[in-house]
Amino acid sequence: MGGRVTAVCCTFLLVLLANVASAQQKIGDPPEASNMRLVGTSDLQARSAYQPTIHHQGDRWIAYIGHHGGTDDIPDPVNPMTGKAEPNGTSIVDVTDPAHPKYLRHIPGQEGKYESGGAQMVRICDGKDLPKGDRNAVYMLRTFGSEAHEIWNVADPANPVLVTRIGGLKDTHKNFWECETGIAFLVSGAPDWRTRRMTQIYDLSDPAQPKKIRDFGLPGQEPGATGAVPTELHGPISTGPKSNRVYFGYGTDKGGFLQIVDREKLLNGSKEPTPDNLKFPEIARMPLSAMNGAHTVFPMPDIPIAEFAHDKDGKSRDIVMIVDEAIQNECGEARQMVWFADVTTEARPMLISSYTVPEASGAFCERGGRFGSHSSNESMAPIYYKKLAFIAFFNAGVRVLDIRDPYHPREVGYFIPAITAATDKRCVTIDGKDRCKVAIQTNNVETDERGYIYAVDRANTGLHILELTGAARAVAGLP
Repeated sequence: MGGRVTAVCCTFLLVLLANVASAQQKIGDPPEASNMRLVGTSDLQARSAYQPTIHHQGDRWIAYIGHHGGTDDIPDPVNPMTGKAEPNGTSIVDVTDPAHPKYLRHIPGQEGKYESGGAQMVRICDGKDLPKGDRNAVYMLRTFGSEAHEIWNVADPANPVLVTRIGGLKDTHKNFWECETGIAFLVSGAPDWRTRRMTQIYDLSDPAQPKKIRDFGLPGQEPGATGAVPTELHGPISTGPKSNRVYFGYGTDKGGFLQIVDREKLLNGSKEPTPDNLKFPEIARMPLSAMNGAHTVFPMPDIPIAEFAHDKDGKSRDIVMIVDEAIQNECGEARQMVWFADVTTEARPMLISSYTVPEASGAFCERGGRFGSHSSNESMAPIYYKKLAFIAFFNAGVRVLDIRDPYHPREVGYFIPAITAATDKRCVTIDGKDRCKVAIQTNNVETDERGYIYAVDRANTGLHILELTGAARAVAGLP
């Protein structure tokens, strides 16, 4: 018996030591992976990256990647293509050959550091899909730091042309654009509203002639309101006119909630931002705990649940995946996670499951930087939709979830990139002094219709293009 206990203790110690060792990443250490393989990389000029959007453009595949502002050490990185120091903005990368991505252009964003500069958000629509667009154009909608939204024609992605600008704002963030209608839900900070971020809805069916439809937010945020101000918006996703729903995520990492809105009532209801008019299109609001919020709210309607196949009712369920955002370095807050809500009965949504990376599997609180969820892929292409979800988990890299049974999501793969000489430090203050560590900070992730996965790094490590292998590939039904 004593020998067995000793063996168990020794095994536990070895696992613990391995985890601690893995927490101390160094340049030259290999990536950590399961059922995922690195296909190609781009350093993105060592710029802190946010949203990647991958677009099939003729016979090419182009990645449009938004960036946060610069850092204290390097506020304006040098663009090797121009030889000039440029504020972080938008990277345009040809990923037709994912093993050899080709950097085409950097469009500078707003001067500023971290969240105060750059051009974080990117969406793309073909002119031929927009009701009134130039059929030969490809339009890129991007934020411009805290002050504006811009639309560029990127039909020639190496030579983009500015089309129009919606300015005069105090903040911007995670927009959504319906290509089939041209309706855009622009996350903005309107100067007269009482919150940093709310929604401005525009008709961008003709990108050269933007037409404002209305402002929208929560009662108490509107101009002239008094009392407490409700938590700010992070971002919406619309299902378009067919499903007639818009899903809004509020709160980011604390006191957040999911809001389900009737799209038709939102667009065509009374526009004056009175409390009654702001409440009118709301179908339901599902609060999260005081410790959690909603960065990304991703709708997945009509998922067949194998366990319920013989039940009289509820064989399929409407699901929304809610992804929180970790904010503090080295686990300095409650764990931010992935949550699954059953919204089949829309007026009474309920949480049914959750997912997090086990901290002990990589000693992630010790690695430095943020540990916790941030965002998911948002492509609804059939290759992965309602089968696999890809979650950016900061220093735990990309995590692959089998979501075919959202009541029991399970991890089937992961990839943690290797740090490089460009990877930036992340610090915490201990007894008045900064303690800094260098760690991967996988920030956002997206997929394309070919099946490649694109992960970008908040700490300047660049773009990682991945593909599935093994059991994860089998879940997607890929050869």
